[in-house]
Amino acid sequence: MAADRMIAVGRVAGAFGVRGEVRITAFTEEPLALARFRELKRQDGSPGLTVLSARDAKGGIVCRCQGVETKEQADALRGLRLFIPREALPAPDDDEFYLADLIGLAVHAPEGEILGAIKSVQDFGAGDILEITPAAGGPTWYLAFTRETVPTVDIAGGRVVVVIPTEVVADEA
Repeated sequence: MAADRMIAVGRVAGAFGVRGEVRITAFTEEPLALARFRELKRQDGSPGLTVLSARDAKGGIVCRCQGVETKEQADALRGLRLFIPREALPAPDDDEFYLADLIGLAVHAPEGEILGAIKSVQDFGAGDILEITPAAGGPTWYLAFTRETVPTVDIAGGRVVVVIPTEVVADEA
């Protein structure tokens, strides 16, 4: 299974209590969705955790996992990033897409010039940000992912159109 087709859905935060329950910080909109996926993988596609049961907890879920019986075993998993194959996600509605589907798309200016490609989508707490690898080489740059700065997302066409704010252009001059 290709690692680039794996989607990060959570991270083990550590043990919950003394009976081997695991706390998982969810990266999904609905934390309990992790329990529905059941088989959570490592980034390379190898087995990570198998969720047997789960309940809501602040910022994620608390769950019982196959093979985890003690607090020490649960604590040993702390920091484990959990993934699912992209194909396991339900198909988005016609006017929706997954942020992971943006990675690799060509970035165009409104006039059609190719500016680069989307390397990653980040969220440092203030909203989604696109990391863009420039077509001409050089360091990556970031752009807020808003309707104003990214008016066109064409997943089928493999491209996005971006409008770089004038204050960014002025700062570079």
